[in-house]
Amino acid sequence: MEEFKVWFFVGYEHIVNKDALDHILFVLALSCLYDLRMLKKLIILITAFTIGHSFTLIISVLDLVSYNQKIIEFAIPSTIAITCLTNISKRNSSTNSKILNRNYWIALIFGLIHGLGFSNYLKALLGGGSILLPLFGFNVGLEIGQILIIMIFVFVSHWVSGLVFPKKSDWILFVSSIILGISLLLMSEAKFW
Repeated sequence: MEEFKVWFFVGYEHIVNKDALDHILFVLALSCLYDLRMLKKLIILITAFTIGHSFTLIISVLDLVSYNQKIIEFAIPSTIAITCLTNISKRNSSTNSKILNRNYWIALIFGLIHGLGFSNYLKALLGGGSILLPLFGFNVGLEIGQILIIMIFVFVSHWVSGLVFPKKSDWILFVSSIILGISLLLMSEAKFW
């Protein structure tokens, strides 16, 4: 139990610090379409993202996949930009169930890419020891951290968007545009060519 607790806090602290900006931005970009009434759907969405990155973490830590880390470092902010552009283009139909169902696939598939971004960090921490309990603890900690972040974001969004933006689509445009701008900066810093 103590080992799980240690890895839980490693995962939790990994997501709630400033070094996880790209990960946090992606989660926020996914979340801006949702409101308080949709909290359960949003938690399921974030869990789909966790499942995606957990899978690639496992296969990467086990050395079952090889990849160019520079390409992954560029792909991660690219996933954020794509998510934001999708939000902006679909903002007027953001409560449409087709749009929301599509987001589960986006979260799962883009989670695969984000998991590869975590893998070198986790490999260094594991140092070749047993991986099952550490990976489980790490992912549970990461998931709890993500849920905490999105719950704070949804509550703040509910309050701010209601005061400042007359329509939900305006809020989606505002948040997605800011995150898009930051993701483009991150992409320019991570170019691999």
